Amino acid sequence: MEKKIINVTVSKDYQDHRIDKFLQQQLSKLSRTRIQNLINEGYVKLNNCLILESSKKIKENDMIEINFPAPKETFIKPQKMNLNILYDDKDIIVINKSPGSVVHPGAGNFENTIVNGLLYMYKNRLSSIGGKLRPGIVHRIDKDTSGVIVVAKNDIAHINLSKQFSEHSIKRTYEALVWGMPKPKNGKIDEKISRSIKNRQLMAVRKDKGKRAVTNYKTLEVFQNINLPKISLLECSLETGRTHQIRVHMNFKGNPILGDKSYGKSKRKFKKIDIEVEKKINNFNRQALHAKNLGFIHPGTKKEIFFEAERPKDFDKLVKSLRKASF
Repeated sequence: MEKKIINVTVSKDYQDHRIDKFLQQQLSKLSRTRIQNLINEGYVKLNNCLILESSKKIKENDMIEINFPAPKETFIKPQKMNLNILYDDKDIIVINKSPGSVVHPGAGNFENTIVNGLLYMYKNRLSSIGGKLRPGIVHRIDKDTSGVIVVAKNDIAHINLSKQFSEHSIKRTYEALVWGMPKPKNGKIDEKISRSIKNRQLMAVRKDKGKRAVTNYKTLEVFQNINLPKISLLECSLETGRTHQIRVHMNFKGNPILGDKSYGKSKRKFKKIDIEVEKKINNFNRQALHAKNLGFIHPGTKKEIFFEAERPKDFDKLVKSLRKASF
């Protein structure tokens, strides 16, 4: 594959700006981290001289050359996997994703993803819009979140479904176990979400910037006794679909999702020790979040359809244990 070279001239508006910030503004499709990596790895020249400092100040009429390395060929290996397929026709596939499975390859992980399994089962009968890494993938849910996702078999279906997601007309309902009892018990969280200032790999509620995110929640059950801190089973429906939306919103509200290692505490100390209950809760080694329902207009028939994914065994077993221990 050929290398790609981009040349940029600095205008007077950017006198004394940092080169990484300037390039991020000029090349909006690239993250600042990606630009800094290109500089650090010797792919950027300033006035025909190689630079290795992301903080280098630029001046009017400076010439910047970015010599992008040739992209590496990526081959995604088809793998036989036990995908829980809820529905399959000529346009779409609906899957109940198991917890712990990754939807598509990325960040050095090119095996044992749902895409590997889809390629084994459907070969070239998947939409191409997502490219080689994401054939058929219209949307995703987190690795440790379980539940229903839809996959497109052709580009027309993919475009149609993507439009429904972008217009927020898709109906999505999740179940979650959270610490405490939300107040009020039923409500709406309407708070913007953006990258966290403290950790760029996480998201956070940001008053100053971000995209609008709306989560409606309803408390289905509250589990408690003298040896058990309050834990609530919620039903959450999304009006928007931001990264980690429910996890971020519930943590912001003070009711982080049980088992979530990234948002809130993953383990708790009990005031009055009930060892069996404590073990069952603290040994639940992922966020207790399940994508229960998905509803949308079928891209082929134009009829509204709904799918429900049953809870995975670990989630269902924990709910039953909490219910039994509660009074």
